[in-house]
Amino acid sequence: MIERGIKINMINGLDEIDNKILQLLAENARASFVDIGKEVNLSRTAVKLRIQALESKGIIEKYSIIINPEKVGNTLAVFFDIEVNPIHLNEVCDILVENPYIIKMYQMTGNTSLHIHAMLESNEHLESFLKNVIYELPGIVNVRCSTIVSRIKDSKEIRI
Repeated sequence: MIERGIKINMINGLDEIDNKILQLLAENARASFVDIGKEVNLSRTAVKLRIQALESKGIIEKYSIIINPEKVGNTLAVFFDIEVNPIHLNEVCDILVENPYIIKMYQMTGNTSLHIHAMLESNEHLESFLKNVIYELPGIVNVRCSTIVSRIKDSKEIRI
């Protein structure tokens, strides 16, 4: 049986079975064609063909895993809002995208700003990260930093 937990909304243009297959893959990308087939009342071969069609249409881009950062020693979740001089934005993005501690990075509206989510080891690591990574970036205008006190909702839900 496949574990329940992640929810995705129905995707327009796909039938109910393809939507159910996507739901099952979102919950467990390693689910076998046989297990998925049992859930959607199709043969293993039919499920395989449907998944291949979803891949070829670009609906499924890749399969991934979620690593619990706390289990690998990165227990401090930090959010940075960084305002960057526009002429340095691409350079700053190129530098930060390569940093292994940064797990999410978004360009935001308003002043040329980036919203960054990093997982760090400790407050000492945060201090070092600010000093040796963030403050060393070219064209930085302003930096705001926040840490998570507690997680109220941390959804793995996929919204389409």
